Amino acid sequence: MVFGQVVIGPPGSGKTTYCNGMSQFLQLVGRKVAVINLDPANDSLPYDCAINIEDLIKLEDVMAEHSLGPNGGVTFVLVVELYRVIRVADMQLDSLYCLSSVAIYEQCYFSDSTLSLVYCMDFLEKNIDWLEAKLKPLLKDHYLLFDFPGQVELFFLHENAKKVIMRLVKKLDLRLTAVHLIDAHLCSDPGKYISALLLSLSTMLHMELPHVNVLSKIDLIESYGKLAFNLDFYTDAHDLSYLQHHLDQDPRSAKYRHVYIPDKVSVGNLVKLIDKTNGYIFAGIDSSAVEFSKIAFTVAAVQEKYIKDNEVFDDEIITSPPPPPPSIAERDLRKDER
Repeated sequence: MVFGQVVIGPPGSGKTTYCNGMSQFLQLVGRKVAVINLDPANDSLPYDCAINIEDLIKLEDVMAEHSLGPNGGVTFVLVVELYRVIRVADMQLDSLYCLSSVAIYEQCYFSDSTLSLVYCMDFLEKNIDWLEAKLKPLLKDHYLLFDFPGQVELFFLHENAKKVIMRLVKKLDLRLTAVHLIDAHLCSDPGKYISALLLSLSTMLHMELPHVNVLSKIDLIESYGKLAFNLDFYTDAHDLSYLQHHLDQDPRSAKYRHVYIPDKVSVGNLVKLIDKTNGYIFAGIDSSAVEFSKIAFTVAAVQEKYIKDNEVFDDEIITSPPPPPPSIAERDLRKDER
């Protein structure tokens, strides 16, 4: 069995920095690591990649040959999906509306702002044998890190990336965990935070992999403004009703873990969780080299290190009647009392 991580997340969430730091950390604890760059738009790699998708297809060539924009897929995918849903549901729409939908579909297909990265993923899927052949020499003793593009629709709506991953999982017997990075500064804006939760949940359901949500760049979280609640409120996402005074809805959510790549304790704690989800800890591999697994790294420790306590949670921030959510200790105490 071969273990690894599928690193995904929106643009700017720190995927490449994460792969670079994670590979260095894993090498320090005795694992042989191979980083696979599957982002054709990533032209500045801080790490040495074992496999690079640019050896198969170049984004610039796709843009030049098909007159496509660099961010392709957003308009095309959403319109096509909407049109497909309309057809499947057999809605009673007038013929003029249906014809206009077809026209939009055709225009998007050939527009200058679509399809480049989606095209590259589709090309990779059709040439999956190339990737399998590149991976086979690494399967004996390497831990794999897959650095994917930041086009979020590839992982909650489109099928190409999912099919590539599933093909590798089944044919090469890989044990992979999806590591979904979200920039921690989104916690400072309730609307953006809710959007991040919905994106994480959609991605979890779509990818069908063991999944770890991560708030990246945790060291910068306070620079974007004071948080309305303690950090554990955002990492646990246990009761979003406390955000109702900011929003009109209370959607479902998924828990997050936090990471600051230069902090080896933070990274070690995340590796422990990922190892549990993909089964690495049960394989009996290099047990002598993973003493870092004894590290206990709590949300409270992160808050103490990166977030100042003075006046962060004063009454001026909470402008509505609802009281602040209970702390982790208080929730545990209530459970014991029950």
